[in-house]
Amino acid sequence: MSGSTAGGYGRDSAAIEFTGRNLAEILHGSVCEALHRLDAVAAAVYLLNAGHTELKVGTIVGSPPSFFAFPGHINIDAPFASARALTSVNGAVCDPDPVDAEELGPRPSPYVALAVPVGKGSQRFGTLTVLRLDTHGAYESGDCTALQEVAETLADALADLSASGTAITAGPAPILLPTYEASVDSPGWGLSDFPGSAGISMMYPLRGLSELLNQATAMDHVVRAARHCLMEPFRAKALVLALSREGRFWVLGHSGDSLDMARNLHGAPIDAPSPASQAIHGRPLFSSTGKSWPIPSIGPDGEQVEAHLPLTGGTQAIDLPIAGGSKIIGVCCLSFEGPRNFPPEERAVLGMMAGLLGAAVERVDLATRHREVAEHLQRILLPAALSELPGLTVTARYRPATSAFQVGGDWYDVIKVSDDRIALVVGDVEGHDLESAAVMGQVRTALTSYATEGHPPATVIDRTGRLLTELGTQLLVTCCVVELDIEAGTAEVALAGHPEPLVQRPDGSSGTLHAPSNLPLGITTRHAYRGREYMLAPGSVLLLYSDGLTDFATGHLSESARSLLGAVSSEASADLEPLADRLIADPDPQQHVDDAVLLLARYEGALEDGAPRTASLYIQRRDLHGVRAARVFVDDHLHSWGFADMSDDLQLMVSEIVTNALIHAGSDVDVRLRAFDDHIRLEVRDSDSNPPVPSPLVLREEENAEAEHGRGMLIVDALAGQWNTSPNGRGKTVFLDQPIPIE
Repeated sequence: MSGSTAGGYGRDSAAIEFTGRNLAEILHGSVCEALHRLDAVAAAVYLLNAGHTELKVGTIVGSPPSFFAFPGHINIDAPFASARALTSVNGAVCDPDPVDAEELGPRPSPYVALAVPVGKGSQRFGTLTVLRLDTHGAYESGDCTALQEVAETLADALADLSASGTAITAGPAPILLPTYEASVDSPGWGLSDFPGSAGISMMYPLRGLSELLNQATAMDHVVRAARHCLMEPFRAKALVLALSREGRFWVLGHSGDSLDMARNLHGAPIDAPSPASQAIHGRPLFSSTGKSWPIPSIGPDGEQVEAHLPLTGGTQAIDLPIAGGSKIIGVCCLSFEGPRNFPPEERAVLGMMAGLLGAAVERVDLATRHREVAEHLQRILLPAALSELPGLTVTARYRPATSAFQVGGDWYDVIKVSDDRIALVVGDVEGHDLESAAVMGQVRTALTSYATEGHPPATVIDRTGRLLTELGTQLLVTCCVVELDIEAGTAEVALAGHPEPLVQRPDGSSGTLHAPSNLPLGITTRHAYRGREYMLAPGSVLLLYSDGLTDFATGHLSESARSLLGAVSSEASADLEPLADRLIADPDPQQHVDDAVLLLARYEGALEDGAPRTASLYIQRRDLHGVRAARVFVDDHLHSWGFADMSDDLQLMVSEIVTNALIHAGSDVDVRLRAFDDHIRLEVRDSDSNPPVPSPLVLREEENAEAEHGRGMLIVDALAGQWNTSPNGRGKTVFLDQPIPIE
């Protein structure tokens, strides 16, 4: 700031004559006078509201981005300098308070505020506040005297204006009076020959970041916005965003040459000595080779420079620095090629961007956690495992909606009625809330109870509907129940306002199993529910689904799913897992507004010799003998089925898959073994939806530790004829097929 002009207004330091001027002109003259006399970068007048409970900024003069450091509204009991000055004994307040010269690192804001009250006698009008750069030095007694003189002149003018009947209150929006300086050293921003060009140029990526973050719905969106609007404009080579939770840093995303920085930060304690740990306490830190510097010009040639900025959650405004301000939720870490200077304008904009990022991270993280809780609750309500019978193969999928974070009401179930009869169920409860989930649980329980009593499907849904009416629920429920008789090859279908199931026949043709639609459950009716029976040929595939899989506008099964089902041959449909994955896949995940379930069943026909060709084993979590039990289970059944020569390889593979599930999924494990005409299928189910990935040996020790869980899958990958993984029920299924050797 030049000592001869007031930000380009071309006036001397004499007191301003306010006679005959209106409120806006008086405020304008006062802030310009304060700016000039204290050699400040910005000045503002705050005026009290009618109830004297809040200060509102009336006029600000300064250079961009300095005037954005003033909050628009301040409660009179807030710890800001402008509010504290109203009741200060000394009449002048500095914010932040002076700190020890040995304290390293810049302040949260590059500005230091000085505020004095504006009042005359018993009248209080507000406060006058100026900002200086923190490198300019502390305010001295002469500075306080000069600012108080300007405030006294302003108070006299406001008292006269008030006596004439003018209300001394701030307008609906503050008046901003920009000043421009050519002496600011901000390389890479604007043109040095044009005063103010650098500051204005810095505001452009700030505005872009704000717009992109308002549209962000996932953490990847936040990271991309930070890369385009922060990392690239500030010429950083790496960026890492990390959240502080449960006493540790957890990396949310990173960009650029950031692998080492992300690895060192992820999982690190927040109280361990590090630049990020210092930044999490609210003080941005600029460092080089592990050292902190009290001035923003750091890094000799060839050294890497890092900036660690606190992410402030819950606000998008950069207020004057205060102790105990808004909650700090994480850090933004930047890496630069040294040497690197950080002028005040850059530090101010970086602080604003960190505030925007903090608010976005907090919002997206909260939405993500809400979604995870909703999806977890939904999956808990789904069956942990699907019942099976010899002669029938089943698989299921659940796809949550992407447009809402509530619990869905769609479900599926497979109920073993007897040794040769099984019931397939798909249903949908109206709504997306906890009541929908509660009703779903009631309906599932009722359907299971009535089905296991041996009632036909029409009777099952009829009794369930009457029970639901007696329970007094206001929600409607649709469902489809198909009971299969494995020995007879019959399928009895009963509907309660639900889409009809589809069938793919062995010859590759597809159709619909028509049945009376009936009324949804929850509607009182005197008419009994009716069903219809069909004969199924061995090799037929049944498809039950909820309307979340249908086209929202037409109510018909999506053309892609229908054409895919009709085009799949009987040979390809023998493997239901990839078929289910393709049917449930959504080409436009942003468009489906409802959750969806899919239940596939392949009827293989009655077994002529009556020998069991399918077996299952249940292993409890943390069972130390579970892996050995799985090997014995596989060996015993393969010997009894006449496939003893395949036992060694399958024992080794089941051992590795079950070990991986017990250690990393931390859940109960369900092992299934099934013999087909030409291959043996092994399935291992757990509650972890993350697929196992084969991980090769690497040279770096830390990468070896991270990859350890995938080593066993290398053995599976080498021995299995074909293996894959698919989501199923509450978690995933790892399945593999071993061809039966031809003699």
